[in-house]
Parts: sequence; C-alpha cells; structure tokens
Amino acid sequence: MKPDWDALADEFKDSQKVLIADVDCTAAGKSLCERMDVRGYPTIKSFSPPDDTGEAYEGGRDLASLRTFAENLGPGCSLDAKENCKPSDLETLEKYAGMSQARRDAKMNKLTNAIKKAEAEHEAVQKELQAKYEASNTKFEKLKEEVQPVIKLLKAATPSAK
Repeated sequence: MKPDWDALADEFKDSQKVLIADVDCTAAGKSLCERMDVRGYPTIKSFSPPDDTGEAYEGGRDLASLRTFAENLGPGCSLDAKENCKPSDLETLEKYAGMSQARRDAKMNKLTNAIKKAEAEHEAVQKELQAKYEASNTKFEKLKEEVQPVIKLLKAATPSAK
C-alpha cells in the first residue's frame, strides 16, 4: 500500500483542499496516533473541519480506490459552510444550531458514552471468544498428541505393497 499512498500524496501535493499525509505511530507521531485512536497499520482517517477526531476509511487500499476517495474529500458541512451540506444534513445542522450549547454538549456526551459502552461490550466479547479459542486449541493439541502415536502405529501395522 505504501507505494500507492506515496503516489496519491504526490498527485495531491498542490491541492488546496486535500492534504495527504502519513504519521509514524512508533516514533515521534506516537502521541498523535494515541490521541486519534489509531490502533493498527494501516489506519486511514479523513478530517473535514469542524471534525477533529477523523473518520475511518475502510475502502480499498489500491491507488484507484484511494484516488476516488481523495477526490471526494473537501470542506465539511458546518454553519460556516452551509453550501457543503446535503439538504437533509442542513436541516439537522440547523436543528442542532438552535439548541443551547449545554444541550448539544449533553447530546454529544450521551452519544460518545454509547460508543464507549458498545466498545467495552465488544472487547468483552472478544476476550470471551479468545478464551474459548485458547481452551479449544489446548483440547485439540492434547487430542493430536494422544492420537498421533496410535495413527503412526496403525500405519506401521499395514504391510507395504511390494
């Protein structure tokens, strides 16, 4: 993927609306990656102001897919850039703009907490599945260890064809 990513960055180097960049999460960029919740390689995120947390990109990793994705990036929908809003988003944006800051913050906290709760539940399922897998694998390896000598002797007990 790295050569395609570098080619994409080269194609967009003069863009006024899209910046293609990479961060080494093992070195100087580690704190940035932690803040942006980057947990694996390669992680691709797009940022459209006023969003400061980024949106994960899960599409293709080839140059054509990355190019198509990048060509559709640009300034996001906001009160300061209503022209970038879809009609349905503009209606919702204006509804949220009519709320008090305290009410918007409460709604955002509620939604953020819902994500955190779901993530914790998801991680618990993953740990449970990992424990089941490890128990099953131990049982499987023990069975193989017990029956392989028997299989070997059964094969050895069969006369070879001459």
